[in-house]
Amino acid sequence: MTALRKRMLEDLRIRNYAPTTVACYVRSVAEFAKHFNKPPDQLGPEEIRSWQLFLLNEKRVKLSTYIQAVCALRFFYQNTLHQRIDIDRIPLPRYEKKLPVILSKAEVKALLEAPKNLKHRAMLATMYGAGLRVSEVANLKVCDLDRERHVIWVRGGKGHKDRQVISRASARPARGVLALETSHRVAFPRQKAGLPHRNQ
Repeated sequence: MTALRKRMLEDLRIRNYAPTTVACYVRSVAEFAKHFNKPPDQLGPEEIRSWQLFLLNEKRVKLSTYIQAVCALRFFYQNTLHQRIDIDRIPLPRYEKKLPVILSKAEVKALLEAPKNLKHRAMLATMYGAGLRVSEVANLKVCDLDRERHVIWVRGGKGHKDRQVISRASARPARGVLALETSHRVAFPRQKAGLPHRNQ
């Protein structure tokens, strides 16, 4: 590991970035340097601009991947190198505005009733009813469910943030499963420790 890479890793960890973000940022800067076959501290605004055009025009990466690459370079130059590159020289693209796909009541009902396994159906209903991410419902603990107030505590969600969400009617199937799972610390335990939930 180079001293520069180690320094960037330390800067990211000091600022409490998520492990996945740390890995993506470091990888993005490494790919940037490899493209020009030079250490990243020897590259400047013109190379950054050329790299952005390469990602868009030749590599044709997704918008989310492109934004991640730009954010990685911004972080690297500002926080690791402490170079005074004008932030406007590393611009972010305009975000695309798209309307969300809204399911009909019949489609929602069919979606929630699709799993044959009761626990999986309860997990899906909890995700839909409370707006939880997959990782959040998979790591949900029994003590995080406040049945009296119909509130779910999400611990260490995106950005390591805690939040409360309302457990709506569509999340109620979880109650029957929880009645069987009260001996477990995790609300929806995996069939085998360390293994992801299977779709059934």
